[in-house]
Amino acid sequence: MEIISIAARFCGPPGSGNGGYVAGMLANHAGRPMRVALRKPPPLTVPMVVRHQAEERLELRRDGELIAEAEPFEFSLQPPLTPTYMQALDASRGYSGFRSHPFPTCFVCGPQRARGDGLRIFPGPLAGSELVAAPWLADDSLCAADGKVCTEFIWAALDCPGYFAATGDGRVMLLGQIAAQIDRRVHAAESCVVLGWKLSSEGRKHAVGTALFDEDGECCARAIATWIEPATARQG
Repeated sequence: MEIISIAARFCGPPGSGNGGYVAGMLANHAGRPMRVALRKPPPLTVPMVVRHQAEERLELRRDGELIAEAEPFEFSLQPPLTPTYMQALDASRGYSGFRSHPFPTCFVCGPQRARGDGLRIFPGPLAGSELVAAPWLADDSLCAADGKVCTEFIWAALDCPGYFAATGDGRVMLLGQIAAQIDRRVHAAESCVVLGWKLSSEGRKHAVGTALFDEDGECCARAIATWIEPATARQG
């Protein structure tokens, strides 16, 4: 039996796990790119069981309740451009989360998280485009023994920039599903860039793309995700 437990450090909304991180933890149990759908808010600090299903599918359950499920995914998404680190640094100065943030303690993008604790990825509008970008220097605590960032943290880094690509007005949205492909893991303290862009919107659903670039400007990982506005948030 394979068990996953999400430490309190890796929260998204208060009391539940960051969607990208949880998806990455589940996808670690597969040997290929996966698309992960979140069915319930992932609970923190409790054991959850990974179940292998037919056709390489995975399920994550707590006491029998389905939390997330994953299936193989073929990737074709390519980033629309490659921003420089300085361009991403300039973009992050316009990060809307500095003014108002629905979940300011989010592990990935929460401005209330200290250096060395949260990822502190703050995507802002990229000049001359409709994209968002942020610089990222991964902390040593995110790395395996080889000095490279663990895959679940790369999934996390690819998560929240998609939200800020979908909206700049701070409305509440939750990650519905995310698919990622990691071609190469980046190193600790490497000057990386994370890019986000909107693909489409339909009602309360917003499709986005994200990408991670290393210090040489090469794309190391990509993701495509769907963010969903809760019906109560849209009514409010």
